[in-house]
Amino acid sequence: MTGFTHLDSAGHARMVDVTHKQPTERRASAEAYVAVSPQVVDALRSGDVPKGDVLAVARVAGIAAAKRVPDLLPLAHVIGIHGCTVDLEIHDDGVAIATTVATADRTGVEMEALTAATVAALAVVDMVKGMDRGAEIVHVRVTRKSGGRSGTWERA
Repeated sequence: MTGFTHLDSAGHARMVDVTHKQPTERRASAEAYVAVSPQVVDALRSGDVPKGDVLAVARVAGIAAAKRVPDLLPLAHVIGIHGCTVDLEIHDDGVAIATTVATADRTGVEMEALTAATVAALAVVDMVKGMDRGAEIVHVRVTRKSGGRSGTWERA
């Protein structure tokens, strides 16, 4: 089973050994979008969501989630999260979420950026579900990564 970095020669899952790699600066960004009803958009803009400050809760949830990736993904490495931003913007049909995670470590932070975006989106849904049972996470995706052996990649 050659070519699969997370499988050994017998096909068993393993954590890749990155001990030999030198720490380098790495960043990854991701985005998510939560589609909500016009009534929820109005409540978000006026600050009248019954559960409270949706954007503040989602921001903190996303940052906390970025630091928990090794607890959620069994083959993820424990790395230092040296920076994390979670930005939320209210649009006419939902909430746009943009995250960036930074480290100076041996492996990338794409999973951390995706997890921050996903959990922030889940927090938005949780905060508004009483007002809009149809609230949905439309997409979550990596938008950019830099550092490491593969260099910089950006979504077109």
